[in-house]
Amino acid sequence: MIELQQNNPLHGLKSETMVSELVDFYDWKILYAALRLECFNNNPSLESCLKFLKKTEWARERVESFYLYRFKSMPKGSAAQFELKPRERGFADGIVPRKPQELTVELIAEMREKATADYEEMKRNNNDRPKKFGKDKPRAQDGYAQNKPKGNRPAPSQDPSNPWGK
Repeated sequence: MIELQQNNPLHGLKSETMVSELVDFYDWKILYAALRLECFNNNPSLESCLKFLKKTEWARERVESFYLYRFKSMPKGSAAQFELKPRERGFADGIVPRKPQELTVELIAEMREKATADYEEMKRNNNDRPKKFGKDKPRAQDGYAQNKPKGNRPAPSQDPSNPWGK
């Protein structure tokens, strides 16, 4: 089992320990601003937060990713790594967690605004590109799609009484 966990800081880490570390370092307000989970906003407590994370897999994965990439400052993985859940991801040997990233509510708001602007720019660039639909779309190149005889085949018979066209 240990061989499968290639240097993963989440291996063996309980959710309670993870949330406690995050709250001690960042505080409830910063965690809510960064993760947008109501368990960090409405009457936050360790017990209620753990209960919510235990029941809600997507929220637990969001907190685990935040722990890995913001709190432990682990390097981003490949696209294949991001298809895995955070507890299943591995890191190369020798990569150790670094100092947590300092965050404030204002810094998080700036990061959100930048991400939104980047997303809008990407959408605008994709809409400017010509689309390949209809007449612009390339056609199939096989002989059947073009209704052309292939190779040494004789042309189909034009006799209407011949149902097989031979």
